[in-house]
Amino acid sequence: MAHVITDACVACGTCMSVCPVDAISEGDIYHIDPDKCIDCGSCAASCPSDAITEG
Repeated sequence: MAHVITDACVACGTCMSVCPVDAISEGDIYHIDPDKCIDCGSCAASCPSDAITEG
């Protein structure tokens, strides 16, 4: 199951830098492409605002 980014996202970019498959794209809040996400959890572990959860 791919991870998702919630409205708590502050668009800091930390998750993008740790994603090994470049599944995260920028925006007002960031977005994880569920087709690319390998569910490794790196993004969730690095998020300073706890905005990333399992989808």
